[in-house]
Amino acid sequence: MQKCTLALLLACLVAATAAYTTKYDNIDLDDVLHNDRLLKKYHECLLSDSDASCTPDGKELKAAIPDALTNECSKCNEKQKAGAEKVIRFLIKEKPDLWTPLENKYDPSGSYRQKYDQELKRVSA
Repeated sequence: MQKCTLALLLACLVAATAAYTTKYDNIDLDDVLHNDRLLKKYHECLLSDSDASCTPDGKELKAAIPDALTNECSKCNEKQKAGAEKVIRFLIKEKPDLWTPLENKYDPSGSYRQKYDQELKRVSA
């Protein structure tokens, strides 16, 4: 069940190869998004400066986020991109208290927000 949330934030998963792993592509994101305990556990991991509070899959997700942001999720497949959109939409609309700290950590200068502004508007509509 903990592996479910690897697909959670941005649905961009491990690997420094040509594509992220598809290992978690069949996770039911709705189950993850509506489980506050799991959601908060991974949120803590992603915000932490260390990996001490992270599960192994949380560590992988945490490592993949900067690459996915920098490279426009170019290593993501279509299912992962759709999952990322679903998660982002949910966090922006339903859990802004979780979204804002993530945005502040992974985009402190606002450069990605500016880069993805049109996409964020579409996703949050």
